[in-house]
Amino acid sequence: MSTKVKICGLTTKADIDVALEHGVDYVGLVFFEPSPRNLSISDGRHLARYVAGRAKVVALTVDAPDTLIKLIASEIRPDICQLHGNEDLARVSQVAALTGAEIMKVIKVTTSQDAERALACKHADYILFDAKAPEDFPLPGGNGLKFDWRALETVRPHINFMLSGGLTPDNVQEAIKRTGACAVDVSSGVESAPGRKDPVRIRAFLQAAKEP
Repeated sequence: MSTKVKICGLTTKADIDVALEHGVDYVGLVFFEPSPRNLSISDGRHLARYVAGRAKVVALTVDAPDTLIKLIASEIRPDICQLHGNEDLARVSQVAALTGAEIMKVIKVTTSQDAERALACKHADYILFDAKAPEDFPLPGGNGLKFDWRALETVRPHINFMLSGGLTPDNVQEAIKRTGACAVDVSSGVESAPGRKDPVRIRAFLQAAKEP
């Protein structure tokens, strides 16, 4: 079975077309104003409808209030809500109840102790390991930062997970082989500039990740 792929921060139908053509499994839409990939609810709704039935729609938020969560649930109707902030276990359950969607909880990793926090996330449907950003970084993800994959060795036998953090078309095959990730996630690694996806890199990433 080929590795599943999520491309996050897609903002145009043209880029989504390239991703769908080459077998993307999850289309990530960002609803976080500081991000260069941020979408309005209106634009997100149009893109989500465009994707529906062809890939899973993932709505990314960061420590979002109930008002935004409810708005995304009603207007975007995502298959999955990605929680990319400091949401605790209780908040994971709350968002699941508010949306009726599956939940992807991001665990930010520097050390194996960070990764082991995933073992307690019983109410999350997906675990996504990403590099922990330094405190002075404005964004919690999408920074092109890679973490030491050896930090996942203690959790690898116990959970299925998605891997993110500094992945590119050049290193994604190695990442899959070394971590055993069942899925991978990319954003800045397929961009020509922050928030601007590169169709050539999208194609190359998908081909590399899904190569038998």
